[in-house]
Parts: sequence; C-alpha cells; structure tokens
Amino acid sequence: MIINIGRQLGSGGREIGEKLAAELNYAYYDKELIYIAAKQSGIAPELFTKADENGQNKFPGAYWGMHLPYTNGLMPFATGLDNDSLFRLQSDTIRNLAEKGNCIFVGRCADYILRERTDCLNIFISADTRQRIKRLMDYEENISIRQATEMMETKDKERAEYYNFYSGKNWGRADSYHLCINSSLLGIDGTVRLLKTIVGKLME
Repeated sequence: MIINIGRQLGSGGREIGEKLAAELNYAYYDKELIYIAAKQSGIAPELFTKADENGQNKFPGAYWGMHLPYTNGLMPFATGLDNDSLFRLQSDTIRNLAEKGNCIFVGRCADYILRERTDCLNIFISADTRQRIKRLMDYEENISIRQATEMMETKDKERAEYYNFYSGKNWGRADSYHLCINSSLLGIDGTVRLLKTIVGKLME
C-alpha cells in the first residue's frame, strides 16, 4: 500500500503522516525527498528546495539556468536546468521509493506521479481555519494571527498552483482524491486511528 497525503498548511497533515507511518510500520517521505532526489541526481538540494511545491509563477520562465553538483564544494556550472527538470527528477525518486515497499508520501504530487499504480490511497487533509492558525502560531515563534493567516494563505496558494500545474487536477477538491478528511473533527490522533482502520480494511 502506498499512501499519498495532500494537506492544507496547519492542518496537521505532516504529523498525521508521520504517526500513521509509525503505526503501520511504513516508510515515511516528506522533505526527505528533496535530499534523496538531490543525492541521486547529483544536484544541490538548494535547487529542489526553491522549487518545492511552489507555483510556476514564482520562477520567471520556470528556469534556473544553473546546475550545482551535490558535492561538499557545491561548485556551480551552467546547464540550463529548469523547474520541470527538477520535477521529473523528484518524480523518478518517488517512483523508485514506491517500488521498495509500503510507504507514505506527503505532498509533491505523489498521487499524480503514481497514478498508474493500483495500490495507492490518495488522501487530502484539511482543518478548520482557527485550528490551523493556532497550530501555526504554536509552531512558529512570535508570529501574530495576521502573519499566521497570511502564511497559511500564501502556502496553500503555492501548493495549489504547483499541484494543479503538474497534475491537471484541482488541489483540495474531493474528486481529486479517494478520501478527504477534516482533522479538526477527530483531532490528530483520532484521524490517525481512522486512517489506520481504513488501511486495514483495504488490505484485507
């Protein structure tokens, strides 16, 4: 079983993914994908970080024009590496990891990248706005409600643009996933228990 989780910022999607992976004894991949893809491709992780779940409009021409080998020295040389190339490299990493066994991917269009597989469960995690703001304020030090709200709106917009651009689907819409869950209903641990039960039923 491959579980792909999309999530609103502040919904607890990452925490849910981590806890569910621990409960199921599955491999877990989130930002780790950046460093795995960088190491496998020989490209500096800084480039993957810049392109990570960001909308195309963040990159003029979607073009970096620089290749930084993944070495201690990080000596750059020009190759004309664009944002689509980074997406393809990260996609290859996701496919390779999926071949290794049960795992959970958070974000990064994993549901679309693995769309031809029949062993995937695609989930979207949302949450009530107040709880999302509170979680961000608890996580980030010394930010106001306004700042947390702006952070939430900006990141959600970026994730939507990234997902919609590459998948041709609609980020956060029910018909783009097998299951959509509001984590505010059952809380983080309750949502993990629910998902664990669902996975168990699907694996029977």
